Amino acid sequence: MRRRFSRQNKELKLTEKKDNAIVRFYRETVGELRKVSWPTRAEAMNLTAIVLVVLVGMAIFLGTLDYIGEWLLQLALGV
Repeated sequence: MRRRFSRQNKELKLTEKKDNAIVRFYRETVGELRKVSWPTRAEAMNLTAIVLVVLVGMAIFLGTLDYIGEWLLQLALGV
């Protein structure tokens, strides 16, 4: 069965203006960014310090592990 749309509905659909995809994306992005709970400057500094400490610690750990592995490989190959 086909549904018949009234003339008024057809005219309404023709006159409705749809947002451009870029404009809609921008509006939705701004709306979402307003909902974000942004950290304070002190919190951001503390979190940055934690990341840097972990980064340096992991670099030292992996460097040491690499050095030990290299030493064991040279020992095994007799180089």
